[in-house]
Amino acid sequence: MLKTGARLRSQVCTTEVIVVRADNPPATLNCGGHPLIDIKTPVADDLTIDSNFADGSALGKRYRDSEGTVEILVTKPGSGSLALGDQALELKTAQPLPSSD
Repeated sequence: MLKTGARLRSQVCTTEVIVVRADNPPATLNCGGHPLIDIKTPVADDLTIDSNFADGSALGKRYRDSEGTVEILVTKPGSGSLALGDQALELKTAQPLPSSD
């Protein structure tokens, strides 16, 4: 069960994230093609990054799925890209502020 505020890390790269929003997502949150794990859980040594999910993650950026059920904040970047199941998460862009004129 994915919970808001959870700190997770990748099993195949240095990526670490904090869950900002988790509205009962329909799939597992992945990085580099493998499920993210609790930050305190030891990492398996025999896993490698799936080449389909090797675009990387950027420090301080928020990523979300297309339906808006999951949003995560990257606290440590890595070489694996983030996904919900097989669907890559998209970089969340800043909303323009209204004009004050």
